[in-house]
Amino acid sequence: MSELSPAERYAAAKAKRGTPRVEEFRERLAFDLDPFQLEGCRALEAGHSVLVAAPTGAGKTIVAEFAVHLALAEPRAKVFYTTPMKALSNQKYGELVAEHGAERVGLLTGDSNINSGARVVVMTTEVLRNMLYADSPLLRDLRYVVMDEVHYLADRFRGAVWEEVIIHLPAEVRMVSLSATVSNAEEFGDWLQAVRGDTDVIVSEERPVPLEQHVLVRSKLLDLFETSTLVHGDEGGKVNPELTRLTGAADRAGGYRHQTIGRPGKGKRREADRTQARGGAPSGDRLFGDRMGRADVVKLLRSRNLLPAIFFVFSRAGCDAAVEQVARSDVRLTEAWERDEIRSIVEERCRAIPDTDLAVLGYWGWLDALERGIAAHHAGMLPIFKEVVEELFQRKLLKVVFATETLALGVNMPARTVVIEKLEKFNGEARVPITPGEYTQLTGRAGRRGIDVEGHAVIQWTGGVDPRAVASLASRRSYPLHSSFRPTYNMAVNLIEQFGRERTREILEQSFAQFQADRAVVDLARRVRKQEESLGGYEEAMTCHLGDFREYSSLRRELSDLERKNARAEGRGPRQHESRGERDRRQRQIADLRRRLKQHPCHACAEREAHARWAERWWRLKRETDQLRSQISGRTGAVAQVFDRVTEVLAELGYVAGDGDLEVTAPGRVLMRIYGERDLLVAECLRRGIWDDLDAAGLAALASCLVYEPRREGADVGDRGLPRGAFRAALEATEAVWEELSALEMHHRLPEGQAPSAGLALATQKWAQGAALDVVLRDADLAAGDFVRWMKQAVDLLDQLSIVADGPLGRRARQAIDGIRRGIVSYSGVA
Repeated sequence: MSELSPAERYAAAKAKRGTPRVEEFRERLAFDLDPFQLEGCRALEAGHSVLVAAPTGAGKTIVAEFAVHLALAEPRAKVFYTTPMKALSNQKYGELVAEHGAERVGLLTGDSNINSGARVVVMTTEVLRNMLYADSPLLRDLRYVVMDEVHYLADRFRGAVWEEVIIHLPAEVRMVSLSATVSNAEEFGDWLQAVRGDTDVIVSEERPVPLEQHVLVRSKLLDLFETSTLVHGDEGGKVNPELTRLTGAADRAGGYRHQTIGRPGKGKRREADRTQARGGAPSGDRLFGDRMGRADVVKLLRSRNLLPAIFFVFSRAGCDAAVEQVARSDVRLTEAWERDEIRSIVEERCRAIPDTDLAVLGYWGWLDALERGIAAHHAGMLPIFKEVVEELFQRKLLKVVFATETLALGVNMPARTVVIEKLEKFNGEARVPITPGEYTQLTGRAGRRGIDVEGHAVIQWTGGVDPRAVASLASRRSYPLHSSFRPTYNMAVNLIEQFGRERTREILEQSFAQFQADRAVVDLARRVRKQEESLGGYEEAMTCHLGDFREYSSLRRELSDLERKNARAEGRGPRQHESRGERDRRQRQIADLRRRLKQHPCHACAEREAHARWAERWWRLKRETDQLRSQISGRTGAVAQVFDRVTEVLAELGYVAGDGDLEVTAPGRVLMRIYGERDLLVAECLRRGIWDDLDAAGLAALASCLVYEPRREGADVGDRGLPRGAFRAALEATEAVWEELSALEMHHRLPEGQAPSAGLALATQKWAQGAALDVVLRDADLAAGDFVRWMKQAVDLLDQLSIVADGPLGRRARQAIDGIRRGIVSYSGVA
């Protein structure tokens, strides 16, 4: 290898040092940058956008923090930091305030508006989308936008928001997109390059803290792999033979057979599964005969110095039950000084909540468990309780948290160990195995950078689960990112108002959804071309000198299908439902086909059956090729086609008008400011004055019907569960409008919107009228956290109504907001 010239040595040294702003940033840090972080920072300083895909805990946010550093170094430049969840926005706001001071940092979520004109503003992605559509003055001087957890664009409910923002941000704004290690990061990066210009894709699969994989079989904690394989992103190794031997022996003793991960067993195992799903456990805190009780597992982890730990349970009730079980066993994981600090923090954060509400919320049992170092974390908890758990865990005061999988998304709560109790979860319809991507996301919480030498993932073995299947799950790195983008009514009127119909179609064709569809079309078209060549070969092989063998083979296929149907009809026991005339008609058809077949010239060919075999292959391949062609025609311009159908509905209802390029009408401008799953239904009810006779509490109840989605399908409250008076007539009229819109959507080949759900209406009305918390939670049959979440969504809708509704209805919407935003709904950990 030749010696480097002085100029080359200087260039290499300069590259190692980094650019001026990068060096300035590095000097402020207590640690040096990893290669992928350095690469991301350099790309930003060079004026590029970046997509950084790396494992949980790898330090992706360092690149986002460098974007903040760059913005604050420029006069008047702003940076927006967007997140998918309010909880993550709140956490990031606190971190940035601690770093840069409260005067430089703002927060914008559905609940909070703090210092919105600041140079650094944290917000949920929906807030930024709405700002772009409204051409908000806050966008002036915007230089950088961070999109944290950008893989959320795969979320089928909210994912479209990410694509809307990416497409509509001004061209001069640089983007910092932070993602989990998706397996198609390069494809996503190619799309960003297409719509945003210069974008560097930086992928790291290196975990900063290596991960050890274990399986807990009864009371033995065994390595999953043959050697204590530390997974850095590479494949694991061979399964530990001792693990295979032990699980095999346990299976034989228990009468289990190896089964696919997640497939339920039989008999007592199914009953045990049902017990755990309800949140309980068999007596003596034993989950199953072949598994340790939770308290015993906690003690084992403590003896191995593997705390703090997060146990993923996949059930809210299971999380709460687990805390009770461990607390009942008198496990105490904290020192006296830690208990004092826990109590001090909890009392400070919860001091605004009246004692009567604290009692309803189970505060004293919750506090007792916290003082033991144990907590639950799930969406059913009161938000401020969840925030306290997060703060205590980050301060290393909690040692064990039982959590649902939502904890794996975004909120920074790393642990030394992650325990996964079961390798399957309920997805709303059935129990399904967790995917390799989900496994990676969950175990990504194990190992605290700068604290732990390695992280630990512990799988609790259940009889019948094959260790090789667990090893395969732990080794795979498949986590593809698929777009969930689809045009909505609100999106359509906003885009038409800004760009007109034709330009809007062009914009929608820039979506990641269309990008992925077009890439798939390339592969499909390649298959079609290849199969067309094969079809030509088959057609040549079946050519008959006596006549058209394709025509002859078509008659053969038709006869064969009819004879098969006849045999099935003759063999069925409900034969009496078929009339004699139908049977005779079928027999005449068969006879006619046989006659035409014998009369065809090809019937006399000596090579007839050889030709027929090639013909059968031709027909099968032609059917498959036709299906591929249909897929291609359906995918090409698919997003724009959906937009056309949406605009047809809007035109029929009068929200847009015009023969050529469309214009947004006055009702359409109202729809422009209504966001949510039922945007068109809300706009149409406003337009018809259906809610004009409702008082403030009734309007609050109606708003809950438009945001609430019951966890169980078919939940019907009946007339006795509905508010009385004007509400019932308003709800009936709203449901009638929904039925009209559904019929119109079906006519235009669009999926129908979700029907209003009145399951929370009576509780909402009572809450808005000032009822006590215990009464409302009993009527709602909801956990406190769920009730708060739905009430905040109702407030979001009412806030929109207060802006777009004329006169008295707008005033009542503001009164309804005041009625709802009290007590536990008003408690916030930030504002």
